[in-house]
Amino acid sequence: MTEGGPADAAQAIPELPTTAWAVLGMLSHAEELSGYDLKKWADWSLQFFYWSPSFSQIYAELKRLEKHGYATSRTVVSEDGMRGKRMYAITESGRDAAAHWVNNSPVEAPVLKHSVMLRAWLGHLAEPERMREILTQHIEYTETMRRRALADADGAEVNPDWAYPSAVLRWCVKHYEAEKEFAEDLLKDLDKLARQRSRRRPAKKQNSNDSH
Repeated sequence: MTEGGPADAAQAIPELPTTAWAVLGMLSHAEELSGYDLKKWADWSLQFFYWSPSFSQIYAELKRLEKHGYATSRTVVSEDGMRGKRMYAITESGRDAAAHWVNNSPVEAPVLKHSVMLRAWLGHLAEPERMREILTQHIEYTETMRRRALADADGAEVNPDWAYPSAVLRWCVKHYEAEKEFAEDLLKDLDKLARQRSRRRPAKKQNSNDSH
């Protein structure tokens, strides 16, 4: 059996967290990016569906990628010679590894961790008016995110290289539209439950002195 085939190449790819593949994927969209550029890209696109990283997370993943030979870096000095900026680029092996991850990693079910849903699930412990405030704030948040995702999707259309990010951002727009609708429906349901709970409350016992 000949060594060095596709199976051997796949075995050589290390187990990396999804966040590392996300950073490597961002590098695949440009010749070079700084940590600041990566943060801007993540806030522009990834935060709508996956990740809003800190600078420390980004640099930790870049260090990991360099260790595996998937990225390289160099320091670019400003024209005044006073400041230096570290620029990162994907390597050929990094591009191959990212492509392998996209094409061959298992399809994982998304994990929904929704704190607003959790609080609504515990609505029997909540003050009805406070629960209304929580859901109203969440509805406002979804509308803000919808508008931002739509603006970024429109902006991505100017560059043909961003066709896939633009398509995903439009998926995000639909996601936030649906999330807003679901939250509005839940608000109506909770209002109905609050009215039912109010009707079921027993009347306060009369003071024995009041009966005389």
